[in-house]
Amino acid sequence: MARIRQGDRNPGMLAAMNEQASLSTPVAPGIARLAGLLAAHTPGDGSFALPVPGLYAIRASRPSAELVHDLQKASLCIVAQGAKTVLLGSEAYDYDASRMLIFSVDLPVSAQVTQASPSSPYLCFRLDLDPQQVAALLMKVYPDGAPPVREGRAVYLAQAGEAIVDAAARLLALAADPTDASLLAPLAVEEILVRLLRSPVGGRVAQIGRVDSNLQRIARALAWMRDNYAQPMRVEDLAERASMSPSTLHQHFKSLTSMSPLQFQKVLRLQEARRLMAGGLAASTAGNRVGYVSASQFSREYARLFGKAPSRDVGTRKAMPQ
Repeated sequence: MARIRQGDRNPGMLAAMNEQASLSTPVAPGIARLAGLLAAHTPGDGSFALPVPGLYAIRASRPSAELVHDLQKASLCIVAQGAKTVLLGSEAYDYDASRMLIFSVDLPVSAQVTQASPSSPYLCFRLDLDPQQVAALLMKVYPDGAPPVREGRAVYLAQAGEAIVDAAARLLALAADPTDASLLAPLAVEEILVRLLRSPVGGRVAQIGRVDSNLQRIARALAWMRDNYAQPMRVEDLAERASMSPSTLHQHFKSLTSMSPLQFQKVLRLQEARRLMAGGLAASTAGNRVGYVSASQFSREYARLFGKAPSRDVGTRKAMPQ
């Protein structure tokens, strides 16, 4: 199995991964059906948008040659076959068949498929989570108020119960027919959200739909940063957007994302610069476009995140098979 190099992990990563490895992972009986439906919706490797808003089928026939860096939307991801590691800051989340990973806000992450082959590819179900949909169901599921939860990361790993796996499979089956997708898929999406809210992680999922939760306050700040990553940032302005004091914003921001606002902005900028360079833009132009004034600082921070200087990284990626 291809893995992230030992030297790429710090002790915090290893502790998180060892803790997850100790969890029992019984495979839900319906996971084979989910895998079959995902395979039917993925004619090749890649992420395929299905005719249901926010629904994707993902396939990889070999382990990732390197870490893939991207902005992950708030979503539910269920692995039906194979395995993957997701890194948020310095923390690692390993998940395989019947595990689900929930992102409660948009986050810049790194990921690597660690178990896949042509005969047994990595297959993943992804459903983007709409805070308004979650909010609309909260009163029905928790008429007396959602259970209190201890604040933690905005990404969390859990066992995908048989009911959620079955609901995901039925949603994929509906996606095969345009009429079913139009008429019935919204009901299937609601079922998945209700089952998530009633699951052991329901209290945390409920925070996605509460406009007064710390999660959604920080999400407002994150949304501004995502849309304005090249602009100068003042923590005081972010705090005002989140209706928090600067010290409270910093505390909750770090708790949810594992990064400070400045670190978060830096990752957003560097990911966008890498995308621009892959499209043919020169390193100096890309760095300037995402907000860097100093070319040397851009090159230094780029190499720290991606492991190589900008020009060398682009050359290596062009030589790699897609």
